[in-house]
Amino acid sequence: MLGKTAGGLFWMFRYLERAENTARMIDAGLRISLTRSSAAESEWTSILSSTGLRAAYHATHGTIDGPQIINFLLRDPANPGSILAGIETARENARLVRTALTREVWEAVNECYMVLKTTLAHPIDDRDLPRVLQIIRQRSAYVRGASHGTMVRNDMYNFARIGTFFERADNTARILDQKYYILLPSVRFVGSPSDNVQWETILRATSSTRAYQTLHEGENDPRAIARFLLLDRRLPRSLAFCYGKISENLGYLEHEYGTRHICHELVSNICEKFKADDMNAIFEYGLHEFIGDFLRDSASLGRQIEIDYRFSE
Repeated sequence: MLGKTAGGLFWMFRYLERAENTARMIDAGLRISLTRSSAAESEWTSILSSTGLRAAYHATHGTIDGPQIINFLLRDPANPGSILAGIETARENARLVRTALTREVWEAVNECYMVLKTTLAHPIDDRDLPRVLQIIRQRSAYVRGASHGTMVRNDMYNFARIGTFFERADNTARILDQKYYILLPSVRFVGSPSDNVQWETILRATSSTRAYQTLHEGENDPRAIARFLLLDRRLPRSLAFCYGKISENLGYLEHEYGTRHICHELVSNICEKFKADDMNAIFEYGLHEFIGDFLRDSASLGRQIEIDYRFSE
């Protein structure tokens, strides 16, 4: 496969996953602002930081304002990281790798773009926002479902899956990095109203609320939540699950091409950190430090994948 095709698939699915993740964070922020107005400003600031768009927002907007932030994240032309811009970029990547996609996947991506371009043509009012966020999540899921159901399990499929799980793991890690202080193993943080709000935000923004409650009987335990999102291989948004899949798909590429690259060593090193399954050791080292190390290692892996598979050629 040409490197540009591999890169197009990788980034197409990263942008689709990013749009869905941003929609989930907006949903979490909206619920907090409606139920806990005193926590709204800090929550919107946290969401901007998690998406990496805080500096971009303040460059064009003065104060932290919920509706303004929602518009900025959804559709603001001044924001190249908006959901609409991301979906447009995903569609452009899909167009460039059209021959690598099935008809069903291309149609799902194209329809996703057309529907959202119409839906986000104007600012979204509060009453309509939940419906719009649901559309974003559904359209992303349609593309993922079409790829899962129609694409041959070859190198093209593997690059698409690597992009999906790479972006998903990055999102979960960034949310945890913004909220790590509420997961510190200290009793003085546990049980306070703000503590419960932050737990709810963490789980909702990672689409893990129902899964966590099912497996932990609704107990808001900081160690259990941190372990769930970092190490639980049953959760499709945990770091351990995502990197298990990235390692698996890179392994398929190694077998198919008959070549082991530096990126294979890097992903193995990252996966080793999740095998110990020991939250006590992570807390002793420092949760914030652990996540920071992961984000740096993950970024290095992403760059190395681009080099090893020649995305620029």
